[in-house]
Amino acid sequence: MTGIQIILISGFLLATVFYFIRWRNNIADLLLFFFLSLAAILFVLFPDWTNLIAHKLGVGRGADLVLYLCVLLFSFLILKLYSRLRKLEKTITDLIRKEAIKSSETPDKKA
Repeated sequence: MTGIQIILISGFLLATVFYFIRWRNNIADLLLFFFLSLAAILFVLFPDWTNLIAHKLGVGRGADLVLYLCVLLFSFLILKLYSRLRKLEKTITDLIRKEAIKSSETPDKKA
């Protein structure tokens, strides 16, 4: 095993453990992250697999296939973060609206 393989596998394992400990989400997210981490570790250990899969899919090199898959993954993550941000904005707007209505209905006792 080469030095870069040790570094990459350690990084993937640390990220996976940190994700499971820190951010416990729904089971689908956990399974997706687990399988992506497992695939990443396998591709680091067996880099020829990426070339084999790439050629079967019509891509020239395994590195290109990994790049294309990363672009898809990052697009998915950006859309997921955007939808969570919109949901959070809506929640904050609703809370502020309710508080404003509530405070306008009760007269201020200082006056």
